[in-house]
This record gives sequence, C-alpha cells and structure tokens, in this order.
Amino acid sequence: MSTIQKSGIFTLGSHTVKRLGYGAMQLAGPHVFGPPKDRDAAIAVLREAVASGVNHIDTSDYYGPYVTNQLIREALAPYPQDLVIVTKIGARRGSDASWLPANSPKELEQAVHDNLRNLGLEVLDVVNLRSMFGTMGPSEGSIEGQLTALAELQRKGLVRHIGLSNVTPAQVAEGRGIAEIVCVQNMYNLAHRHDDGLIDELARAGIAYTPFFPLGGFSPLQSSTLSEVAARLGATPMQVALAWLLERSPNILLIPGTSSVGHLRENLAAAELELSVDVLSELDGVAKAA
Repeated sequence: MSTIQKSGIFTLGSHTVKRLGYGAMQLAGPHVFGPPKDRDAAIAVLREAVASGVNHIDTSDYYGPYVTNQLIREALAPYPQDLVIVTKIGARRGSDASWLPANSPKELEQAVHDNLRNLGLEVLDVVNLRSMFGTMGPSEGSIEGQLTALAELQRKGLVRHIGLSNVTPAQVAEGRGIAEIVCVQNMYNLAHRHDDGLIDELARAGIAYTPFFPLGGFSPLQSSTLSEVAARLGATPMQVALAWLLERSPNILLIPGTSSVGHLRENLAAAELELSVDVLSELDGVAKAA
C-alpha cells in the first residue's frame, strides 16, 4: 500500500477520493496575490502531488487571482480521469490584495466561467460557495440567493456538485434545503474546534468536511503539546496535526498546501503516522488550553 492510500478514502460528489489531498492556495505569490516566485517549482509541486497519488486538489480563481488555476492547467492537463478539482466562488481580490465579496448572480456566473476557462474544463467537478458575511470567519446571514444562483448553473451543466465554505451550521442547514451539498469547507484544527458538532452531523449524512488551516494559517498555532508530541514521534508538528485530523472523523478530507516538493512529501507522509489513544487524548487537550 502506498503512503497516501493509508489516509483512507471518502466520497466527494460522484467520486471517491483519497482523504489526503492538496490545496493550491500557496502556489500564488505573497498573501495569495500575484505570480509565484518560482513558476517551475510550483509546476513541480503539482506534478509531484498527482504522481504521489493525490486525486483531490482544492483551488480558486481568486487565488492570484487566476494564478493557481492557470498553473494547475499547465502542470496537469489533460487531467487524470480520477482527479477531482474543487474550486470556490463568492469572492474576488481588490487591487490592494484585499478579499471582497462577489456573490451577485452575475458575479457568481462570471466566476464559474472564469474557473472553467482557466482550468481548461467544460464542467467543474465541485464548486464551493464561499460565504462572505464575515471575512475572518463564518458569520450569520441567508445564503439562499447565492446558492439558488449556483444551483441554476448546476442545472445548466456547468457544475456537477455544490459545496459550502466559511459557513455556520445554520447556513449549512439552509443550504441543504436548497441543493444537495457534498462538502463543507471551514477553518478547523486542534485548537479551533467550533465545528465539532457540525463535523459529526455531516459524517452521519455522508457529507465531506474539508478543514483549512490545520496549523492556524496566517496566524500559526503555537502549542508546546503539539511540538512535544511531534518530537517524541519523530514527526513534524504539521504531520501530527494532519494525522490527528485523519483520526478525528472519517469524513474529513485534508488539503494541506505548500509550494515546496520537500514539504509536500512531508505532508503526505502524515498518512503513515499512527497516533495512540493516549496521544490522541493528549492532543485533545490543546483545544481546552487554547
């Protein structure tokens, strides 16, 4: 069994994917804006990911903007038959690299066409609607208008499956009443466990949950417990954090990002890491201390 296969599998839309995937956000320039410092290195990371067995890549046309999707197309097209590319719409980038809402029906339709063009696809496998009521985290507000517009694009054959991102449990419930939701993508890690109940609910419904920022993202998680556990296991803190997420629930799909082939290999090796019951209990204490 290859390393990545040890992460297990789960259903994402009409595909079965390995639970350890790849997030392309870090392939863009600083602050996810502009071109990469080393385009050849970015291409190499994408090709290494797929060669290692990754068949779930997360991206968005507002990464760059347009940069990561164009890199994915250059590196991987024509795409492997089993590769699932998940993208996001609902936001855009300002000229100052700010993150701005872009969720009118016209903007959502344009975003779908932009993703199709830059990825070189005729239909998008999965499109996550990112809620922008709160840019720093989920915030309440009805997503009915945006999701209805996305569901219409699905009806037209431009989108196969729909997911949600940066959403509250109430918004997930609202969304499931409007369209079939195949995945939810929110911030979640050892210390930020606000979605514990939502993850369990989605698992019972067979819906994937994709956590981003497994180490805190732009404000990295500082945990002596995590560092000590990693040292004892001969692993990196990121590997332990990813392994904990794989243990947390079978519906969790991981999309760690990096612009380094070496770091990519380290991340994928997290599938090999086995955490004992005692270690899991110790790591669970990180949330209580946060």
